[in-house]
Amino acid sequence: MTAVEQRFREFKMPDVGEGLTEAEILKWFVAPGDTVTDGQVVCEVETAKAAVELPIPFDGVVHEVRFDEGTTVDVGTPIISVDTDPGAGEAAPQAAPAAGKPAGEPAAEAEPAEKEGRQANLVGYGAAPASTKRRPRKPLPGPQRSAPAPSAGAPAPQEPAPAPARPEAAPSPSPELNGSGRPARPLAKPPVRKLAKDLGIDLEAVTPSGPDGIITREDVHAAAEAVQTARETPVAAPSRTVEGRERRVPVKGVRKATAQAMVNSAFTAPHVTEFVTVDVTRTMKLVADLKQDPAMAGLRVNPLLLVAKALLVAIRRNPDVNATWDEDNQEIVYKDYVNLGIAAATPRGLIVPNIKDAHAKTLPELASALGELVTTAREGKTTPAQMSGGTVTITNVGVFGIDAGTPILNPGESAILAFGAVKLQPWVHKGEVKPRQVTTLALSFDHRLVDGELGSKVLADVAAVLERPKRLITWA
Repeated sequence: MTAVEQRFREFKMPDVGEGLTEAEILKWFVAPGDTVTDGQVVCEVETAKAAVELPIPFDGVVHEVRFDEGTTVDVGTPIISVDTDPGAGEAAPQAAPAAGKPAGEPAAEAEPAEKEGRQANLVGYGAAPASTKRRPRKPLPGPQRSAPAPSAGAPAPQEPAPAPARPEAAPSPSPELNGSGRPARPLAKPPVRKLAKDLGIDLEAVTPSGPDGIITREDVHAAAEAVQTARETPVAAPSRTVEGRERRVPVKGVRKATAQAMVNSAFTAPHVTEFVTVDVTRTMKLVADLKQDPAMAGLRVNPLLLVAKALLVAIRRNPDVNATWDEDNQEIVYKDYVNLGIAAATPRGLIVPNIKDAHAKTLPELASALGELVTTAREGKTTPAQMSGGTVTITNVGVFGIDAGTPILNPGESAILAFGAVKLQPWVHKGEVKPRQVTTLALSFDHRLVDGELGSKVLADVAAVLERPKRLITWA
């Protein structure tokens, strides 16, 4: 490893889940010139499963941020480079011309280190590392601190241009010009690109006033004032038609993964859904009593908590429902533990984190775990580990005022219970028609391993517990 390679270290996009291939950069917490330490969070990314904060594994000063926020990057691609020895001055390749050699020779010798270490130009205008294969879909120029331009003469860095794999990626002290004499791609630093993105300004339409044709914040503000409607028009790709009656949003991240998983589940596992309507008046009274119980102080107590406990009781009485179908080995895998999934709607889409070993938890422990799960999901901090390994899921459609539905199985699970809205309805109680709290439950199950009898017993047991919650004790 050369001195430059040791000094300028690259942090690559890691696989933060289980075999994930890409992630979208949501937010950068550092910029070129910032000092970072081992373990410091430098950015937040969204994978197909969750939003995750990435810590950097070494100390130094940020030299280059390779991609803009909103860019999807392959796992293994360098996303940021760090100068681990900022006090050493210019890198060896920059100092090479002073060694008494012709101007062109040092540039040619330094090129391998340049390709794997640092780049002198703004991201997108210099050579990319040879070990990295950039995504062809959207080569967005990323933000980078301006490095000193070579002073040994402009033509010198251009002589070794044939060495890079792609001619247009050859290092150059100045960007390529278009027919109008302006850079073929606009030059701007990270904060300016972010400002332009927020204001809906196309950088290609902005007249630069900074040195070497760099666009400044003042340039962007001037463009925004001149084009008032630009604030409502996305820069990268039009999201509305000319008439403004349609809007297009790329499918990616959690929503993309959820869509694919649901399609795979719907067309792989033969779904059967059964429904039951039940009087839950006693359960609602118990919820009110538990809220006043000192043992439940500070915990989230709601009907979903008792529905979860009722499902766990039903699974204990009918353990064969807690299984999965192994298509590769043609086996049914029965599980002696329950990782209870709770479907949660978040700004990034539907996710299903699960409570590990929910079957072994007391009611207060289950309430605490459920509260933490919901809070973490709403804050967008659910980790991939919290969404893997689920066995059975509950989806609470009742919070939206919906009575019932036919839920689709979470991939790899055998059953999912939909809990509908609890409403006051006329009900025959002790021979008389009275107003009672009533809800509808729907259980979807994989008919390859759960037959109608088993599925019906599970749903009937859940309903029985919610009708008479004292069965949480007698059936325990």
